[in-house]
Amino acid sequence: MKTCTRLVLLALVASLAACSVLESDKIEYKSAGKAPTLEVPPDLTQLSRENRYAIPGGAVSANAFEAGRANAPTIPTAVASLGDVRMERAGQERWIVVNRPPEQLWDTVRDFWLENGFLLTMEQRNLGIMETDWAENRAKIPQDIIRSSLGKLIDSAYSTGELDRFRTRMERSPNGTEIYISHRGMVEVYTTQRKELTNWQPRPVDPELETEFLRRLMVKLGVTQEQSKAAVASAPPSARAAQVATVGGQPVVQISEGFDRAWRRVGLALDRTGFTVEDRDRSAGIYFVRYVTPDPDRKEPGFFSKIFNRSRDAEKPAKYRVQVKSQGESTTVSVLNEAGGPETSANAQRIVQVIADDLK
Repeated sequence: MKTCTRLVLLALVASLAACSVLESDKIEYKSAGKAPTLEVPPDLTQLSRENRYAIPGGAVSANAFEAGRANAPTIPTAVASLGDVRMERAGQERWIVVNRPPEQLWDTVRDFWLENGFLLTMEQRNLGIMETDWAENRAKIPQDIIRSSLGKLIDSAYSTGELDRFRTRMERSPNGTEIYISHRGMVEVYTTQRKELTNWQPRPVDPELETEFLRRLMVKLGVTQEQSKAAVASAPPSARAAQVATVGGQPVVQISEGFDRAWRRVGLALDRTGFTVEDRDRSAGIYFVRYVTPDPDRKEPGFFSKIFNRSRDAEKPAKYRVQVKSQGESTTVSVLNEAGGPETSANAQRIVQVIADDLK
């Protein structure tokens, strides 16, 4: 009877610990650097940049940012302004706008991730991009009687079976900086019926995690806890759907919105889906990316699974340009080859599809 009672209590504690993981005290990340190494797929490894894309000084294409905005209509977004920091929101996409240059924010944002239990595996000041390593949210682990009693003595024996990674992108604006945070997640699943072997597979993007870290970053930048929560609660404009089409024999994504919002959404889609963004030129509406063709022989369903589970002998990433081109309230996203010409290959079709899927 005692054993039964104890099992019921343990189950109750576990179920309660699994609820509301995004509350302030339900996020406690621990870097995966001290845990068993998670193999990084070849197309997600940051590759060296080429000098021909380099622009000396400041954020890439920052000097042309205002020109790009001048040709695009104003898009309404929900804004919560708090001093020189504000949160803007359009659908599920949120970002922070700070009336300070990127040079003044870089070290603060870097410290923010370290303070939250992450290590940084990529830091590119010239691109305004930093990325954390894979880390585990230890707050998701049930605080059962055994763990509460022994604490850190057996802490390493517990695992959530989930890892998260975050990318921060800072873009210079005419009056300061726009800051975006994107999430990618992995989950450990059994690959045999006897549960002897496991494999790491991608899990869906979590917009609520992105929002929580944006809120925490606002606090780091000087906003109070109460103000940051009020900013998160602001009502958003509705998001507009994206669809895949063919224009002039070329696969494209069509979005019924202007340049500014489309540029932001496409950038977040590329960040979330793990593309290696080598460079960007906002005035021309171009993202310079690297891409690995998925292996058609693999059995995992969907594009994302094929990206994360490629074999070591996979072909090297190819270079493409993702172009965001707007006319009024209509935007077309297309794929260009390395030389800037229209791309009509199967890879182009896959790239526009994965962008469209994230924008839905």
